[in-house]
Amino acid sequence: MNAETRIRNDLGAYWMPFTANRQFKDNPRMIASAEGMYYTTTDGRRVMDGTAGLWCVNAGHRAPRITEAVQRQVEELDYAPAFQMGHPKAFELASRLADLAPGKLNHVFFTNSGSESVETALKIALAYHKARGEAGRTRLIGRDKGYHGVNFGGISVGGMVNNRRAFGTLLGGVDHLPHTHDIARNGFTRGQPAHGAELADDLERMVALHGAETIAAVIVEPMAGSAGVILPPKGYLQKLREITRRHGILLIFDEVITAYGRLGRAFGADYYGVEPDMITTAKGLTNGVIPMGAVLASEAIHDAFMTGPDHMIELFHGYTYSGNPMACAAALATLDTYREEALFERAASLEDYWAEALFSLKDKPGVIDIRAVGLVGAVELEPFADQPTKRAFDTYLRAWDKGVHLRTTGDTIAMSPPLIIEKSEIDQLVGTLGAALDA
Repeated sequence: MNAETRIRNDLGAYWMPFTANRQFKDNPRMIASAEGMYYTTTDGRRVMDGTAGLWCVNAGHRAPRITEAVQRQVEELDYAPAFQMGHPKAFELASRLADLAPGKLNHVFFTNSGSESVETALKIALAYHKARGEAGRTRLIGRDKGYHGVNFGGISVGGMVNNRRAFGTLLGGVDHLPHTHDIARNGFTRGQPAHGAELADDLERMVALHGAETIAAVIVEPMAGSAGVILPPKGYLQKLREITRRHGILLIFDEVITAYGRLGRAFGADYYGVEPDMITTAKGLTNGVIPMGAVLASEAIHDAFMTGPDHMIELFHGYTYSGNPMACAAALATLDTYREEALFERAASLEDYWAEALFSLKDKPGVIDIRAVGLVGAVELEPFADQPTKRAFDTYLRAWDKGVHLRTTGDTIAMSPPLIIEKSEIDQLVGTLGAALDA
């Protein structure tokens, strides 16, 4: 069997996630290695990573401190059970995250992904109300166009149609707020849109319809990443916080994308100045090196469970790999890297330059909106008639051929480069996207 045949057979075996499998296997885009801002493909091409992997490689690829920490950890302790025992790095990491988190979000529950973080936060919300004697609070409220991972709880509160339609009736007792994507009023806005804060008031309608005593939690992304980098209108998150607090409803921020410097702050909650009751994270927690997630919960939520006999398990939930030693080592080294290289501050300092570069694409063919915040950006394109998503995907393929990796979501090109990016590399990334649009 020659090498060509062997590779073709290997491609056939792997059912790829969120991928047009047939298209990919006809013309595969294969990565062999990575360093810093760049991938190297199996055919030797150097390709800029314009998406930090999948929103996660914030410190750049093969960050030395993280690599060394993982290598040391595998020689010291590869695995320790998470149930009824622990290891020092899990407690150290939880303390570090509690110190980093806003306000009183000072307790941490470890997971293995963003999807698991969302499931965990939803379960904690339901169990919290029951622990307080309000077991009738079982309704969960998400938002249209929301993305909260791919497990059943996440797709139930999520609002991206293609992620839901093939999987049956999902969870009952779920409702959705309207999305805030409004090109007609907010197109080409720099920073937070001026229009749409009133959409948060729809939560009052749901309270009137269902009764506050039935609603457990509202979950939203501070900035909706996977739906196409949709920014919250001015005052919108503040309104949600005020309404949820007034009715005793928990507010969960899904910060799987926005946490750990993506917006130039530790959390999107810091950037927008709103403190939720829980924050879900993953991705940038370990720089994408090893799967890990974390739910940050308030002191009030945690303490509600700490009742009854002290030998009893307070929350019947967890994962085999919660607080895995390898993941903890990677996460601690990642937090060290962020601090010692001042990457959050670096992202904040580049925000205006990044936005200016992206908005230079305003008059390119097919562009109908541009959005930017922190080091995240989106260029939304007018779909081809009767061929939704094709225009963006064709642009993505042209950019790949020209040496830049981007991401598509619907007919939007999304970008979230590593926080180590230089101004000259911003110019390169945006220039390549511009050339791909011109083509």
